[in-house]
Amino acid sequence: MSENCTHDCASCGENCSQRTEEQSLLAPQNSMSNVKKVIGIVSGKGGVGKSLVTSLMAAGVKRMGYSTAVLDADITGPSIPKLFGINKKAVGNEFGILPCVSSKGTKIMSVNLLLENDTDPVVWRGPVIGGTVKQFWTDVVWEDVDFMFVDMPPGTGDVPLTVFQSLPVDGIIIVTSPQELVSMIVEKAVKMAQLMEIPILGIVENMSYVECPNCAEKISIFGESKLEETAKNAGLKALGRIPMRADIAALCDAGCVEDIESDEWLGDAVKAVIDLK
Repeated sequence: MSENCTHDCASCGENCSQRTEEQSLLAPQNSMSNVKKVIGIVSGKGGVGKSLVTSLMAAGVKRMGYSTAVLDADITGPSIPKLFGINKKAVGNEFGILPCVSSKGTKIMSVNLLLENDTDPVVWRGPVIGGTVKQFWTDVVWEDVDFMFVDMPPGTGDVPLTVFQSLPVDGIIIVTSPQELVSMIVEKAVKMAQLMEIPILGIVENMSYVECPNCAEKISIFGESKLEETAKNAGLKALGRIPMRADIAALCDAGCVEDIESDEWLGDAVKAVIDLK
């Protein structure tokens, strides 16, 4: 404790043993950024389609007339630039790194926009990866953004913890698929969000069914949907079911994810996000 201590912790920058005020771990935005709402797209495991849901959500909210951005926090498995058809690299100026912009106007930042080659592996330890994610918030010149979507890596480790602690996350959407195993792991993501006191907007189920091209019957390839059951057990809202379709895969491979009309599947999820405004 300093001899000049006023006992007013709110006005003091010292980190002494007598400090009583809880310290915020939130990282400051870049001085040229004004991001109004941050939404994390999460799951307890990989391979369920978080990047797809992130991209579809950003495109869907963009179609409603809001400015959107995607922060790709999946540092070791970045796929957002590919989905949006972005091939150029990010550049910077005296204020920081400039995000790339998709053909429809969504701002994107991903480690692949900084690597010399897209196929270069990111062989970094957890603290470095977490620091990179934080820099995507503090060092990128996002300017005015109504809704930023954060594509999270799988699990409940270093990077999700960094995002929850360092970014002012206003809510998360949990992505699942019909398998019983995934439904069980969703509970881990729910409990982590509750532990971090992050609001959960609801659950989206990906790879939910296949439509027969002849009769439009919905075929449950991975078993019957457990979306409503999973959501009910967790006390959450079921926000949508995304089918398995060849045209979705083709548009993603072509970098045209913004051309996918997903309102039928994700209309409720888009509304849940916009209601945060």
